[in-house]
Amino acid sequence: MSFSWPWALSALLVLPLVLTAWWLARRRRKRAAVRVTSIALLRAAAPGRSRWRRRIPAALLAAGLAVLAVGAARPQVTTPVATSSATIMLALDVSGSMCATDVQPNRITAAEQAASVFIKSQSGGPRIGLVIFSSTAVVLVPPTTDAQQLTTALGGLTTGGGTAIGEGILTSLDAIAQVDPAVAPTGATVKRAAGAGYADDVIVVLTDGSNNRGVAPATAAQEAADRGVRVFTIGYGTDNPTALSCGSAQFGGFGSGFGSGANGGGGDNPFDADYAALQQISKLSGGTFYRAATAGQLSSALAKLPDAFTIVREHTDLAAGFALVGGLLIALAVWLSLWWSRVRQPAPARRP
Repeated sequence: MSFSWPWALSALLVLPLVLTAWWLARRRRKRAAVRVTSIALLRAAAPGRSRWRRRIPAALLAAGLAVLAVGAARPQVTTPVATSSATIMLALDVSGSMCATDVQPNRITAAEQAASVFIKSQSGGPRIGLVIFSSTAVVLVPPTTDAQQLTTALGGLTTGGGTAIGEGILTSLDAIAQVDPAVAPTGATVKRAAGAGYADDVIVVLTDGSNNRGVAPATAAQEAADRGVRVFTIGYGTDNPTALSCGSAQFGGFGSGFGSGANGGGGDNPFDADYAALQQISKLSGGTFYRAATAGQLSSALAKLPDAFTIVREHTDLAAGFALVGGLLIALAVWLSLWWSRVRQPAPARRP
């Protein structure tokens, strides 16, 4: 919680003065005691208040004044709100190593499922686009709010040879530039003011390998940083050697098995993602690196992303609520004080 007028909190200094005045008034009343000769008359006239009945109205009054003082400072809360003006580009690695079965049923199927859940969770929020990369990168779906189009495209992914992470980032930047005039396309000269904020757009790179094609990932990350576009990276899969198995549709029609490493190796496919490069990409651009060795960790990493790159923060003024609560507390204090201080009439004598 923040305050628009923090100097107004100095009104809280009035509270000690009010409490001091109340304490002095009580002392004065004790000194001005009046002697009476009839205890019955005193009981009939005095409002018979216990100690806690005397203190409750004072406590409520003090609380009400404190709440009003805080309300005078115009308290605000900041809430992250999804914005339809933002663009999220999902850049997915579809190299042959995505056929690895260390993530069941295989990496590419688990990635499709996790990405589909993420896309559906963002319904009504930012635009989402899909880029796939292996030996090169292509835009599979331009930025859109059509979740059905995105999930349908995910269901038709096929693997290929090579891993062009840098190309995936640059292709994503160009896709963002098509829908956001504030982001310059790659190759354009960019002059970003020092201290400028981030763009409303981000790139999420999911890969299980290391770059071996095209432009260097650090070069592409610098292009993104120059435009204020953050790149979040997810290193996917385990370090354990595992069999590769993709369906014919997933592996471009080459059958159900695959015996050569997707990133240039042969036989079983050890996970050889370049963590240092992925961390460097995120650090250069202002994003975050995540490790996902299982399908559950991948889903968790994707679920955390909106919290990391929520663009719009809505400020809600709470002054009216504080004023209402403070007024009610003071009104209750006054009412209880009057109710408990009323003079009770003695009951009429019974006739014999």
